[in-house]
Amino acid sequence: MRESWTGGTKLLAAASLAGAVGFLFVMDVGPREARLVTKALPMVCLLLWLWPARGRYARLIFAGLALSLLGDVLLEVSRDLFLPGLGAFLLAHVGYTAAFLSVTRRWSLLRALPFLFLAVGAGVALWPGLGGMAPPVTAYVAVICTMGWRAATMMGSLELPRREQWLAFGGALLFSASDGLLSIRLFVTPLPGLGYAVMLLYWAAQLCIAASARVEHAPAAMPISSSSPT
Repeated sequence: MRESWTGGTKLLAAASLAGAVGFLFVMDVGPREARLVTKALPMVCLLLWLWPARGRYARLIFAGLALSLLGDVLLEVSRDLFLPGLGAFLLAHVGYTAAFLSVTRRWSLLRALPFLFLAVGAGVALWPGLGGMAPPVTAYVAVICTMGWRAATMMGSLELPRREQWLAFGGALLFSASDGLLSIRLFVTPLPGLGYAVMLLYWAAQLCIAASARVEHAPAAMPISSSSPT
């Protein structure tokens, strides 16, 4: 059984790597169908890797991964679907935030400050190039920074193993970095090669977040801590 599970994991890892490498090759020049398949494959593999999602935390992470896959597909189908794609990713971050809240609801306002500064700084830097996109992008920045804050509040909690805490927090930071570079590419200046960094950071972020909810590590039910930080 263990050998079968390990073999399945290796197969998913190989398929995911093939999809990621394939997408990097066709990202700017390949046909839409090739971009759709190769971009979706790493996320499909992560969903299969996490299945079955047992426990509230794992189920919410699974929902976030599924919404991210939907966002990937929408963004590749047509440029006219940018707003729906952005909405799918916004909901994915809401799912991740809800997962982190299921571990602890303590405020940890001090840990919120870096993300507050990040949100304000991003808003100031992006605002001149946003135009009519200002409201949805501002909402997206607020949500992803909230997600990062809630990941930070889990650090040191007793409800999730330390390894999983670092994976979730690292994934949140990598996601913020990926979206930050993407926003520069879309609304500031399209620097050459920036798209490759965006995707590599994105996949690394999703892998870390998914790994924080692996079945063998996630308890079936997680208590919610409302205690204040020490």
